[in-house]
Amino acid sequence: MARVLRFLIAMLSLSLSLSVFPHLASAQLKQNFYAGVCPNVESIVRSVVAQKFKETFVTVPGTLRLFFHDCFVQGCDASVIIQSTASNTAEKDHPDNLSLAGDGFDTVIRAKKAVDATAGCTNKVSCADILAMAARDVINLAGGPSYAVELGRLDGLSSTAASVNGKLPQPTFNLDQLNTLFSSHGLSQTDMIALSGAHTLGFSHCGRFANRIYNFSRQNPVDPTLNPNYATQLQAMCPRNVDPTIAINMDPVTPQKFDNQYYKNLQQGMGLFTSDEVLFKDSRSKSTVNSWASSSSTFNNAFVTAITKMGRVGVKTGSNGNIRRDCAVFN
Repeated sequence: MARVLRFLIAMLSLSLSLSVFPHLASAQLKQNFYAGVCPNVESIVRSVVAQKFKETFVTVPGTLRLFFHDCFVQGCDASVIIQSTASNTAEKDHPDNLSLAGDGFDTVIRAKKAVDATAGCTNKVSCADILAMAARDVINLAGGPSYAVELGRLDGLSSTAASVNGKLPQPTFNLDQLNTLFSSHGLSQTDMIALSGAHTLGFSHCGRFANRIYNFSRQNPVDPTLNPNYATQLQAMCPRNVDPTIAINMDPVTPQKFDNQYYKNLQQGMGLFTSDEVLFKDSRSKSTVNSWASSSSTFNNAFVTAITKMGRVGVKTGSNGNIRRDCAVFN
């Protein structure tokens, strides 16, 4: 009787842990998950991603950012790819997701089509896993590290714009706000700083940082933590009342290379967002920025650790998910 009681208590404790800390529900993920079902899935996806990369570099930041926005809202379940319908406004149409590049979505949809066209692989590989593989591949194509991707995710069964509220970091966040958000997904401050390094790629619309160059405060219209020359450049590229579709590079030095330049930029007051520059200005994170600015290999290792941990967030299993036939539409 005592043994049975101990077992029930253990099961209850595990259940509570997984409900309070959903990022722990990832034990079923493993490398080479599809070895016995679709053994060439990674090479199929990589081939599609490489072709898309040749067509446009936007494939890189578009796919990487899509993965991040997916995992931080309801977990890594490809719910961000779902299209809205007359009766449901999906995640992708939330204001925070409207700037997600179409090339990221297209990369996953193309890869899914190629996988399903392969004998034995049809409807065996989830869109969530394809996105995780594609994110790894674009990082590598841009000069970053390659790494083994843990697989075994199912695709989510819901996608609502309302679910995005408060789930994504904002460009005005301070260190405490960043740490609170990331820790809710089991990610440490070190993981957060590493994942922020993805801003070495990609672009931002002017409206996301206009306050820093025009109306930061009554005393200082321009954010005093901004490098003055960089602020002038930003004002030239993003004049007042600029076309809202205009976007500029997040990294003004090596915008098409996955490297540690982001951290060197922070040291020079050239972080585009407040949430970027705070990583160098706050004494609690400054040493990490300095370390990675001086060592690309140390940064790469930290980034691989962080993105692997992020890929475990909110994974769907069993009846909580399925494998979509069309990544943009529920079965």
